[in-house]
Amino acid sequence: MTADGTGRPAARRELHLPNGTTAQGDYALDIGPDVLDWPHGALRVLELAAGGVHELDTGESEWIVLPLTGGCTVRVAEQTFHLLGRDSVFASVSDFAYLPRDARAQIASGAGGRFALAGAKCGRRLPARYGPAPEVPVEVRGSGQTARRVRNFASAEGFACDRLIAVEVITPGGNWSSYPPHKHDEDRPGLESELCEIYYFEIEGGGFGYQRVFPSREGGADVLAEVRSGDAVLVPDGWHGPSVAQPGHDMYYLNVMAGPGAEREWRICFHPDHTATAGGYR
Repeated sequence: MTADGTGRPAARRELHLPNGTTAQGDYALDIGPDVLDWPHGALRVLELAAGGVHELDTGESEWIVLPLTGGCTVRVAEQTFHLLGRDSVFASVSDFAYLPRDARAQIASGAGGRFALAGAKCGRRLPARYGPAPEVPVEVRGSGQTARRVRNFASAEGFACDRLIAVEVITPGGNWSSYPPHKHDEDRPGLESELCEIYYFEIEGGGFGYQRVFPSREGGADVLAEVRSGDAVLVPDGWHGPSVAQPGHDMYYLNVMAGPGAEREWRICFHPDHTATAGGYR
């Protein structure tokens, strides 16, 4: 993937990454600053068999270990965190662990499971920490057919990181989320923050959904993808939304965001053609 004049990755068909297309080693999904020229955020999905152990160097990035299925033990910086995890992303909020940059970490799972590693290149080295599930803020956004539940486990206000912003969203079957379409691809202090974004999807019961990204500038990102469990969609720029869930199949997505701005903040601009009928975004 090449970069345009802003240093952001250029739009192309590979913005939709079907399940398995970036798999390597223990990772079923591997997107990061050293993959696809993705400049800021990163996302890996680690799959461990029963008794499996995985070691990683965090490098120049901070990371959050978030169980998708199962639990694990995380060891970093002479600390050990026991993550209870969950049966599935649809079952509940999960606890998680924060890994600082420039550290060696180990993830082990007695029963096996799948674990998201959400990361971002950062400057500060913050302490390793445990994030308890009961402390994760959960909110309902929208109403009617745009209602969805947002788990703000690493939102800009919910958990201290240097650059990383990450949340989970559950969209009921038949509903639209990430609506109205919005963008965060310009640095406009107080109005909009520049953030690249990754969407990672799981669909309950083997269903499917749709994700739309359309240009906010000439030559910008343009995607209409049918998404299934394990797929990812990259949003380097542009209006994104809606995320549409198949009736009868709830949709889960994990959003991972980071950008070059001086402040870690999530400020968005709504598409003017959709705001009048949005049904309430917040």
